[in-house]
Amino acid sequence: MNVLGIIASGVAALFITVALAKSARRVALRPHIPDEPGGRAPRAEALRRTGGATAVLGIGTATGAALWLGAADEAAGSVGGLLAGAGAVAALGLVHDLKPLWAALRLAVQTAAAVLVVCLAGLSPAAGVLAVVWIVLVTNAFALLDHADGLLTAVGLVTAAGLLACAFVGGDPALALLPATLVAGLAGFLLHNWHPARLRLGACGAQFTGFALAASGALIQAAAPSGRAAWAALPALATVALADSALVLISRRRAARSPLRATDDHIAHRLRRVRVTVPGAAVLTALWAGVPVATGALVYAELLHPAFLLLPLAGTAAAVYALLRIPAYAPPRTAPPRTGSSRTAPSRTATSRATQDRTITARRRTEAADAGAAIPAAAPATGVKGSAPGRGAPTGTARTSAGHPTVPRVAPERGFYTLRA
Repeated sequence: MNVLGIIASGVAALFITVALAKSARRVALRPHIPDEPGGRAPRAEALRRTGGATAVLGIGTATGAALWLGAADEAAGSVGGLLAGAGAVAALGLVHDLKPLWAALRLAVQTAAAVLVVCLAGLSPAAGVLAVVWIVLVTNAFALLDHADGLLTAVGLVTAAGLLACAFVGGDPALALLPATLVAGLAGFLLHNWHPARLRLGACGAQFTGFALAASGALIQAAAPSGRAAWAALPALATVALADSALVLISRRRAARSPLRATDDHIAHRLRRVRVTVPGAAVLTALWAGVPVATGALVYAELLHPAFLLLPLAGTAAAVYALLRIPAYAPPRTAPPRTGSSRTAPSRTATSRATQDRTITARRRTEAADAGAAIPAAAPATGVKGSAPGRGAPTGTARTSAGHPTVPRVAPERGFYTLRA
């Protein structure tokens, strides 16, 4: 496959993803979409959550068209199996976005898809088992990064760019087809996934991205020429995804929490607690991912010694240690102790709390009445015309009867997702 074919496939993936994402965004943002009965999530939110299907369709269509035109040459079987496995994982993720599925079922489908890729690639039994374990592990590690606006999309784009460089350097451009379409498709989807995100990758796009990156890395490593340190360079490209998983597992282990219970303890959540904005968290994580990706690509190209990979690994370990020191869980609530006299007569603490509650309630009612009541207009001065009735309030800052300016309510900051275990 020549360079022009790869560029054409990437451009096609970019335009298809942008067009599909724009259409899905318009449908998701329609104001007349009603909420579903029975307390379910609104349909607009479901459409935003399944927006990753547009990236999957864009990348899959461009890659499939290139394979149909014979662009992959002798590696068509490996790339076709990779695309088929990623499509199966994405389809299961789409179902999981609409109705949560068991984790065992998702792991079984991911394992079967990884076995398909390994069999079509012709790996040995020992290498095939290691490749299957690696693909399933990295797929779920990347899927866990989808917890903030633009985070997984930016990290996946950086990782796909590193795989693209390794495929070209390794002398097998056919394996660069899917990384090239991934770079273009994720770049197009990032336009709608950046904060404030209008579309999300969801389980469909996140699992597809993770599976495509992990399987592409396994195939590039299997096809690497002898003498290259592919065994050390390519695994370094997934450093940030694995670091986030390690951070979550260690944190939940130390807090005696279930490792399968989704909570706000990932990288972006902890960065937000130290006053880093949501876009800033995505940029910092992408830059963090860029260091091991660039180092791994240079080591794969034999421009650096494999010992240089210890530098980003040491920095990642230090970053995980620093993030673990940021509190991620709220302290448990303790019930007030009961006294023996509380059964017969109310205690002083209960009486004071009741008095405080009544005072706060009365104050809130007064403030609500002041804010809702009309502000009496002052008598107009001589020669000055007052506002005519029915033409609205006079210009100026609205104030309460006590003379304090009214402050509009500010919506809470968005940008973080609720992960589905």
